[in-house]
Amino acid sequence: MQSLLRTIYNDVKPLVGQGKVADYIPALASVDPNQFGIAIYSNTGELFQIGDAEVPFSIQSISKVFSLTLAIKHYGPDMWQRVGREPSGLPFNSLVQLEYENGVPRNPFINAGALVISDMNQSRFASPHYAMSEFVRRISGNPELKTDLKVADSEYEFRHRNAAMAHLMKSNGNFENDVEEVLKSYFANCALRMSCVDLAKAFNFLANKGFCSISNEQVLSEQEARQVNALMATSGMYDEAGSFAFQVGLPGKSGVGGGVVAIVPNRFSVCVWSPALNKVGNSTAGVAALESMTKHIGWSVY
Repeated sequence: MQSLLRTIYNDVKPLVGQGKVADYIPALASVDPNQFGIAIYSNTGELFQIGDAEVPFSIQSISKVFSLTLAIKHYGPDMWQRVGREPSGLPFNSLVQLEYENGVPRNPFINAGALVISDMNQSRFASPHYAMSEFVRRISGNPELKTDLKVADSEYEFRHRNAAMAHLMKSNGNFENDVEEVLKSYFANCALRMSCVDLAKAFNFLANKGFCSISNEQVLSEQEARQVNALMATSGMYDEAGSFAFQVGLPGKSGVGGGVVAIVPNRFSVCVWSPALNKVGNSTAGVAALESMTKHIGWSVY
C-alpha cells in the first residue's frame, strides 16, 4: 500500500497547485496551494500515508457527512420528509431549485440540504457544534481536534446566500430554529480542522458496515451506512458527481478546503488533500489522485 501511495504521488505531482484556493472565503484565501497529502485507513486498523497527510485543514463540506450521520442516528427514516435523496444538477448554493420545490432541498449535501440537517440537529442538541465535535473526536481517535474560529467568523460574515436559503425554507415551514443560530453552528462545523489521517480514520465506519473500530461503536446500522455511501456516490462531489463516479467509481465527499474523502466498502477509507480547486470546487490533485488509485487497484463499486 505504501508503494501504491508513492506511485499515486508521482502520478499527480505535476497537478499540485493547479486551480485556485477558495478565496471567496477570505480566511481560506491565504492557504498555500502547493500542498498534497494522502492517508488510507484499512478496516483492519492499518494506516498508510504520504506527503502532507498530517497537516490540519478546514474540512468545509466534508462536515456535512458527520452532521447527516448525527441526524440519522436521532431521527431515523422520518428525517427524509424534510430533505430529498436526489442529485440536484445545479450549483451547491443554488436558490432556484429550492424555490421551485417549495423549500425541500434535493439532498443533504447541497448547502440548503445541509442547513436543514443542521436545523434538525439544532432541535436535538443543546449545543449542536459541541455534539458534532465530540462525535468526530471520538470516531477519529483525536481528542485535540479544534474549530478554526477565524474561518467560521469569515464564513458567517459572508453568510447572506446561505441565510437566504434558510429563510426561504422557513417561509415554507421546513425550518424550525432561529436562522442565525443554525448558521453559526453550520459554519463552525465547516471550520473544523482535520488532517487526512484524522478524516481517513473518522470515515472508516462507512467502509466497515457502520462500525467504528477506533471508538468500538456501531455508529450506523449496516443499511444506514450503505445509504450514506449511496448519497455520497450520487451527490457528494458538487457538480462533478457523475464524472467522479465515471472516473473513480467510489462514494466520495469533497470540501472547498481541498479535502476529498472516498470509501472502498469492506476494505478501507481514504482522504486526499490539496487546496487548489478546479472550476466546480473540488481539489484538482485530489480527484486525480483518487482516479489514479482506482486505476492501479481496480476497485470500484460499479
